[in-house]
Amino acid sequence: MRYLSTRGGIAPLPFCQTVLAGLAEDGGLFLPERIPVLSEEDLRSWARLSYPELAFRVFGLFVDDLPPEDLYQLVERSYRTFTHPEVTPVVKKGPLWILELFHGPTLAFKDVALQFLGNLFEYLLLRSGEKLNILGATSGDTGSAAIYGVRGKKNMAIFILHPHGRVSPVQALQMTTVTDPNVFNLAIQGTFDHCQAIVKRLFSDLEFKRRYRLGAVNSINWARVMAQIVYYLWAYFRVGRPKVRFSVPTGNFGDIFAGYLARRMLAGRIERLILATNENDILTRFVEKGDYSVREVIPTISPSMDIQVASNFERYLYYLWDGDTDRVRQAMERFAREGRLRFSEDEVRRVQEDFLSRSVSQEETLATIRAFYQETGYILDPHTAVGVRAALEFADPEVPTISLATAHPAKFPEAVARALGFEPPVPEPLRDLGTRPRKVVILPARVEAVRRFIEEHAL
Repeated sequence: MRYLSTRGGIAPLPFCQTVLAGLAEDGGLFLPERIPVLSEEDLRSWARLSYPELAFRVFGLFVDDLPPEDLYQLVERSYRTFTHPEVTPVVKKGPLWILELFHGPTLAFKDVALQFLGNLFEYLLLRSGEKLNILGATSGDTGSAAIYGVRGKKNMAIFILHPHGRVSPVQALQMTTVTDPNVFNLAIQGTFDHCQAIVKRLFSDLEFKRRYRLGAVNSINWARVMAQIVYYLWAYFRVGRPKVRFSVPTGNFGDIFAGYLARRMLAGRIERLILATNENDILTRFVEKGDYSVREVIPTISPSMDIQVASNFERYLYYLWDGDTDRVRQAMERFAREGRLRFSEDEVRRVQEDFLSRSVSQEETLATIRAFYQETGYILDPHTAVGVRAALEFADPEVPTISLATAHPAKFPEAVARALGFEPPVPEPLRDLGTRPRKVVILPARVEAVRRFIEEHAL
């Protein structure tokens, strides 16, 4: 399998090169040259596999430049860190199925991909003898999951940007209490969109990227998306119905884009994907009206979704426009200048064949946490509650809906307490966070400030 850029300006690359590159040199995002479609025989046999076995089979469709035995060992090692034997269990609660993605080291869905990616990075670097400086931006959970995947590993350092004061206190502590010498937390005085823009600018500076050997852990890295495809297939097999829907709380379009690829691999057995946003609703406006235009970021109780520029959106445009890389490149250049894209009525109809969408307010989020607990005894975190609210509104008695639980509720105790009057039980990994030493540097939201810091601390 070779990998192409959404902007068409590079020669195809093998998997391992795309992992280390992160962003394509033409500024585009990597995609596989084709999306495999599962056969009936695959569906029958894969339904009986354990989670690591299923991951190995899925990865094998996209990875052909690693020895299979090494790939299997990487998968086994990555999912051994999860506390649930099924890795991502699926539980029935009320009218919905809940896909629990929070049983990894940092209690968030990002662990599913980033435990694997951290091990893969180390494997590739030890094999080549090279060093890597990982650069990423986070709206909350990616940062801690990436740090836990990379901390203490050989031949790599990690620089994570997060918006200062705009992630939950628990999310901030999970990042800043990791004091390993190869970990650097940068609190940026701005929004997540500022953090993400700085990262993309630095990756686009090819001379700087090559000199400091920059690598990516954000969902711009194809391996992240690949790893997330697995739990859509896993959940489909667990529910055991001919067709399902998935409801996905999203801000950066990475998690739901993995679902879009799973939908294609399952040849339509995922009837549609429900794209759930909070009040930062650029993606909902795109699905409903063809309006992809930037507005001010609104701080909410679901901070990981407080995003206005979705970095994975470009990948979906590639497929919406039937692989027209020139059109994608021109559109993204125009969006960088003008902050908006418009889509035709025909394009909106095509989008709505893939997605339903709903923007959920903070008041609705709190009400959903309260009502769902009263009805089922199950505590939702505020991001999961956004997805559950949208799932309930689009409920179809003929098509089961699987709603993604993207974080443990204990990561957002203030929001849960506002809804329920009490904080959720605190799991072991979070109990002593507040007493641990911290390591963080506060920087202005300027490219040059981050550039200088990396120059001073890179491997």
